[in-house]
Amino acid sequence: MKYFVGIILMFCSIDFFGQTYYQADKNSIILDNGFIRREISTKENKFISSALLKNGIKENFIGESREFSFSLNDKTMDGRSGWRIISSSPVNDSGQGKGVKIILEPENSSQIHIEVNYLLYPGLPIVRKWIGFKNTGKEDLKIEDLNIEDLETRIGYVHAMVYHNYARMKHIGPFVGNWDDPVVVVHDPGRRSGIAVGNESPGALKRTAYHTRGNNLEAGLTHTDQGIPFRKWLEPGEEWESPGIFICLYKGTDNGFDVINGDVNKFIVRHMNTRIISSDKKPVFVYNTWNPFRTFVSDSLVRDVALAASECGVQEFIIDDGWQVNEGSASSDAGWGKNYGDWKVDEKKFPGGLKPTFDYIRSLGMKPGLWISIGSATPDAKVYKDHPEWFAKSADGQPGNLHEGSANKNFVTFCFGTGWVDYIRNKILSLVNDHGLAYAKLDFAVATSAYVNTDAISGCYATDHPFHKDHNESLIVIYQRLFKLFDELHKSAPDLFIDCTFETAGKLQLMDYAIARHAEGNWLSNVEQPFPAGPLRVRHLAWWRSPAVPASSLVIGNLQMNEETFEFSLKSLIGSLPIVLGDPRKIPPARRAEIKKWSIWMQAMQNKYDYMSFRKDLPGFGEPAEGMWDGWMRLNTETKAGGIIGVFKQGARDIRRTIVLSDLDPAGQYTVRLAPDGKEVITATGKTLMEKGFEVEISGEYGANIYEVAGR
Repeated sequence: MKYFVGIILMFCSIDFFGQTYYQADKNSIILDNGFIRREISTKENKFISSALLKNGIKENFIGESREFSFSLNDKTMDGRSGWRIISSSPVNDSGQGKGVKIILEPENSSQIHIEVNYLLYPGLPIVRKWIGFKNTGKEDLKIEDLNIEDLETRIGYVHAMVYHNYARMKHIGPFVGNWDDPVVVVHDPGRRSGIAVGNESPGALKRTAYHTRGNNLEAGLTHTDQGIPFRKWLEPGEEWESPGIFICLYKGTDNGFDVINGDVNKFIVRHMNTRIISSDKKPVFVYNTWNPFRTFVSDSLVRDVALAASECGVQEFIIDDGWQVNEGSASSDAGWGKNYGDWKVDEKKFPGGLKPTFDYIRSLGMKPGLWISIGSATPDAKVYKDHPEWFAKSADGQPGNLHEGSANKNFVTFCFGTGWVDYIRNKILSLVNDHGLAYAKLDFAVATSAYVNTDAISGCYATDHPFHKDHNESLIVIYQRLFKLFDELHKSAPDLFIDCTFETAGKLQLMDYAIARHAEGNWLSNVEQPFPAGPLRVRHLAWWRSPAVPASSLVIGNLQMNEETFEFSLKSLIGSLPIVLGDPRKIPPARRAEIKKWSIWMQAMQNKYDYMSFRKDLPGFGEPAEGMWDGWMRLNTETKAGGIIGVFKQGARDIRRTIVLSDLDPAGQYTVRLAPDGKEVITATGKTLMEKGFEVEISGEYGANIYEVAGR
């Protein structure tokens, strides 16, 4: 067992926040931060997890497990397949994670090395894991069916409950999750415990499964028997790193969602380094022109609308589709689906380019933004004609339209496995550098369609593109190069806000950890229903996905600010990222001043509490629904200094509810004030507010109150 000498020496040199987190001998590797303990057995040339324990609890959450599994050139390999340990080294991330990387080689082959990485985080029962692959042989290698975590749980499937779809829905029996499962909870009702598993794989390539055999729990990328399968080819000497998976243990609750509101949410806020939470300047009031102006925008219209929007306190002003024109085109007035690809400013609409318009927007105290279709071009575009080799090919070998299917010839999708990435990056950066772009709404499908339910309409079928070998491999290449593009844009333009829409993500209202780690926001939906259905849907979309994903990454359009009931809509939007549409010119001056009062209040609360980094369920309130009350908390759970809460009456018959809070300092003093004027409601200790709370009365059929919770 000579391979373990280096491991023992290396492990003994690592210290985890003042305490030793490891043990190692010739038969095992043990990871332990005082909150979670993972025991990996290395006996008989195996590499398998044998124990997963939560601090203070004797029960083992798993049996002997495969640890990982994948198909290599159609041969299944896992932790039991026979491995030699080549080396070990410390590994860490920018989110305070510290751990170890173990490099393994197959016992009877030298064609591949895999790097199994583990990270532990201070104060949390969480292990994050990912795997690196390196082709050390002389032939191409094909990796498929990748389970980054492959555990045999001790949660019996007969009684187990799976919380899926952002952990908001319950399921019994065999389960295979999809793109709407960034986190899944497997709950054991008898033991009042369970395992949450977070999957950082991108978009439609996520796969989390339970009880597909025995009590197994798998998390990684889609398998070959699924409609949109993962594949990665490695040429000799080539390396590739998988997305991450994290697991979180919990005990002592009858509700599996408690771990999402608790330790999973802490991990996301403290350690995941999502773009919106890491950002020092989070927008709290954004306007977009799409509804009602569609593509019929111009300098004169924008100036009129921007002036009215600024008088309402809007901070970011986004010009949607219609500002652009292709080389040789007369104007972009042709409507939606036209003039994509060359991304020139239509100077008939914007004389002198966008800079004078943007300068005017900035003079009003707002940041300017644009809509851009990040992967599309229409047949009249110069880039369409000059670079046919960049097209994403459909199954029939023709240029593909991943947004609506190949039957729509109005525009095509370019493949991110080509030089298109460099082209579109330079186009966006030129808009930043030449015009002052501060917000980029990046739209339309690049990997799969949100609208066409045909798995074959996905990825790129070209076999001659430089970054992917075939259709199945194109999917992971497209996603990872898309996120690499976002990272490069941020490096060159650190203050650029990237809004990656659900259409670019690839499925209806899809949001996940991969997007959140590379883009500040996700245009999640286009809600155009009037009051009261529209605001309810906004709150429901936000509730459904948070606190599993950052609430402020959820950019939910299209509620109109000129509606008479807009204040109720705005209060609903404060629970996510408030983006508004409509025609602010129609708003009377007095109402503009009232809306601006809300904008000033939101910014003051953000400056005081950074509430945009937080959101949890309001205790005692459930899913937003007609005939019910609902609510949310955006309290700073790190400082305990306070924050804001929202309470909504959506057609309920009762007029009073008691509001009880959580995450306060029990001994601290807090004052609850009604927004935006600051009328005091109650001053009490955190203990009182968490045990007895305070009463809210809303007499009308529909109503909403937003409160500041201010610590002293």
